[in-house]
Amino acid sequence: MLSHYYTIKENGQFEIVIKKSRFICTLKRIDSEDEAKEIIQHIKKEHWKANHNCMAYVFGENQQIQRSSDDGEPSGTAGVPMLEVLKVKKLHNVLAVVTRYFGGTELGAGGLIRAYSNSVSETLEHVGLVEGKLQQEVLVTLDYSLHGKVQHFLENKPEYTLKDTLFTDKVTMIIMADEADVTTCQEDIVDLLSNNCDITLGETDYVEIPL
Repeated sequence: MLSHYYTIKENGQFEIVIKKSRFICTLKRIDSEDEAKEIIQHIKKEHWKANHNCMAYVFGENQQIQRSSDDGEPSGTAGVPMLEVLKVKKLHNVLAVVTRYFGGTELGAGGLIRAYSNSVSETLEHVGLVEGKLQQEVLVTLDYSLHGKVQHFLENKPEYTLKDTLFTDKVTMIIMADEADVTTCQEDIVDLLSNNCDITLGETDYVEIPL
């Protein structure tokens, strides 16, 4: 299991125009290669009048699966430049499809490489990126009178995140901490509350933080 990963904040689309050619980039998170192929076919049907629907995707831990296609553009001028952008950003499980409607002016090999890579880069800026960190739930059960004290403590500890708060006869605060920080988090809370709390560990989960 990955300790952390980078990916797009959300699925999105962005268009740039270069010498009257429209380059429409669609970015999607993917959970499998089959899902990537289905999305590519859907986009090709949606943009069946387009001259090209070029694609690139990375999938799996450490990007071990990498695919790209020029879809009729000169070899190496579309899919590979798109793939390089995804690789340089170290993105996890992301598909990029750039749909081109030809504007009548040839761009040349260098122009095409810049156009397709810039299309992906600008769309990444448009949708945003996140870092997913594998974190551990630290469940702190305490009296209502101590709730505010822990809240104030967490406001000054950006390395910990309050995931949820449960109110019953007591308060249970579910705090997320990086696995390397779990012991320190427990010690910090115990010291803060002079051990007037019960602490248990819950599940591990990924918490996505905007970059």
